Amino acid sequence: MEKTPLSLRTHITIFGNTNSGKSSLFNKLIGQDMAIVSEKEGTTTDPVTKAMELIPFGPVALTDTAGWGDRTEIGDKRQEKTNKLLDRTDFAIYTADITGFDKTAYESACKEFEKRKIPHILVFTKSDLGVNDAVKDYPDAVCVSVKDEKTVEDFREKLISKLTKTVKEEKSLLGGLLDRGAMVVLVIPIDSEAPKGRLILPQVQLIRDCLDNGMRAVCVRDTELKDTLDALEKVDLVVTDSQIFKKVSEIVPEDIKLTSFSMLLANTKGDIKTLAEGAAALDCLPDKARILMAEACTHNTSHEDIGRVKIPNILRKYTGKELEFEYSVHHDFPADLSEYDLVIHCGGCMLNSKTMQNRIAICRDAGVAVTNYGVVLSYASGILKRSMEIFEK
Repeated sequence: MEKTPLSLRTHITIFGNTNSGKSSLFNKLIGQDMAIVSEKEGTTTDPVTKAMELIPFGPVALTDTAGWGDRTEIGDKRQEKTNKLLDRTDFAIYTADITGFDKTAYESACKEFEKRKIPHILVFTKSDLGVNDAVKDYPDAVCVSVKDEKTVEDFREKLISKLTKTVKEEKSLLGGLLDRGAMVVLVIPIDSEAPKGRLILPQVQLIRDCLDNGMRAVCVRDTELKDTLDALEKVDLVVTDSQIFKKVSEIVPEDIKLTSFSMLLANTKGDIKTLAEGAAALDCLPDKARILMAEACTHNTSHEDIGRVKIPNILRKYTGKELEFEYSVHHDFPADLSEYDLVIHCGGCMLNSKTMQNRIAICRDAGVAVTNYGVVLSYASGILKRSMEIFEK
């Protein structure tokens, strides 16, 4: 892959009141006039995200937002979108107009950042227009004028320094689970759901992770799996697509560890133990239970779709009950889960770790069990214990 996907980038979001200079700073950092800049209140309507390389820190996704305190006709809707970004922000930039610093608004924002454990930096913008005594109360803040390249560069350096100190690097999929030199077999079915001529993101990520950690990766279809295992002297782990978990489990000898792409992603991005515990809710679902299927990406569905067809059919058969399935797609995850009996999330390859962890926390706070595709399919197949062994190291 030539470009780092958004899900593997550090998500930096620019917050602040309307007309505090968010869009001007955003354009300056990315080196493009991507966000519209105007003196008119409420110019930025929807979040604007740009993938960029912040050297030497690494790949980031920078997002400009509609300002807080928007009093225009559709201001509430704009601010709702801005607030949703808090749940997927790794690092926040708070912009404050140096000529009219709103201390109360900043302190309110800090509470939101602290609640979600989001590190941030305070930026006083429009510093060419004068000095505000309030700046003295915030020694760690940065004063910036988009008309002064030196102040922008000074801010960039401080931003990189704070990112390096406060943002954790994305966990490796296999680095902490297997030793260097390990042999990993990836089972990749080729069916109507497989994109023509390419692999899907979790498969690509795992291959790259093996290379990064000095592991050997062999890719096969399920139809060639048995012959491949017989031909290899030693196999440390088999990773399969979740939808053929049971079939692959019957082929792979018991002395070889087995798990799925979805479960590896869950361990990296969220909390695999919580998701495994959540699967037990399948055994006590009431008739006509409402289940939320959370999908991280939009895609065309077919008769073999795992989330829309296969899992619902498997769970109806497993529970022997009539179940109702509803769907949320991409970032449209509901804040109120009180109507649901269970949440089943996809692997989350298109979401960053912050988003997945916050979603699990939302479910926990609502008292609703949460699990994911791979965990559910291994549980329903009676092999959850086996598929969790790799995470016990």
